[in-house]
Amino acid sequence: MARTLEYFSKKKMKKLGCLFLVIALNHIHLISNGQDSLPSEARNTKSEIELRSINHNAFQVGEQLEFKLAYGIVNAGVAKIEVRETTMTVQDRKLLHIVGTGKSIGGFDWFFKVRDRYETYIDEDGVFPWLFIRRINEGGYKKAQDYKFFQNKGYVVNQKKETYEIPHGVQDMLSSFYYARTIDFSNVKVGDTFEFDSFVDEEIYPLRIKFSGYENIDIKKGKFRCMVFNPVVQEGRVFKADNDLMVYISADENKIPVLVKAKVLVGSIRMELTDYKNLANPIAKLD
Repeated sequence: MARTLEYFSKKKMKKLGCLFLVIALNHIHLISNGQDSLPSEARNTKSEIELRSINHNAFQVGEQLEFKLAYGIVNAGVAKIEVRETTMTVQDRKLLHIVGTGKSIGGFDWFFKVRDRYETYIDEDGVFPWLFIRRINEGGYKKAQDYKFFQNKGYVVNQKKETYEIPHGVQDMLSSFYYARTIDFSNVKVGDTFEFDSFVDEEIYPLRIKFSGYENIDIKKGKFRCMVFNPVVQEGRVFKADNDLMVYISADENKIPVLVKAKVLVGSIRMELTDYKNLANPIAKLD
């Protein structure tokens, strides 16, 4: 157990957390037109970028997804992600408020207590973030992040008022999960890869996933037809090889994670869908 806790306390945790949120876990200082918070001189240094729109129907307001996380044979935690309505707008564009929470449970909670909360306000049409809020407490390690994205200017500003250049449409740790669900996999072939950028801890991380085929997956919630993906990893990262992380996504228009299996440097992790509500489309359940 001590070796396990040492592993999870290292910097690699942020990459693991980002991958699981892609697939999959305070008071908000946001003016409805967020651009007013940048100093005027900063606002004028960049020309306006045309904001994209994406035709998608993978999720809707009211959707709730719940998961359980196990480390080896130990039930380690639970997570919940939900899509909420909000009256906030940016650049006269409607937003969706997405909230993800995670906590440790059982014996793992006693050894390594986790209480995490992630929030993102995403553009309903463009599926990119305008505001990201992160409050984590992981084994006594606490972190608070606030990223205000200026997608029409190519900037992001953090809680320290530091400014970073970003490509248009860049994602955060939580919005990545929803953007990935908008990708059209109708004509996907084994070996096809998909890539997009995510802004994590003041750095831009390219996230790449590779399609590996279809499988029928049995979990406690039932049997599901799934697409199988492997995130493409780099040597020396959390995973030794591409097939050390297997992500099973429902083979339907919802494209929700049903099961995630990972071999990490110390042991293995399993994340399983335990409940879902208010999906936008019928789910690929076989029983």
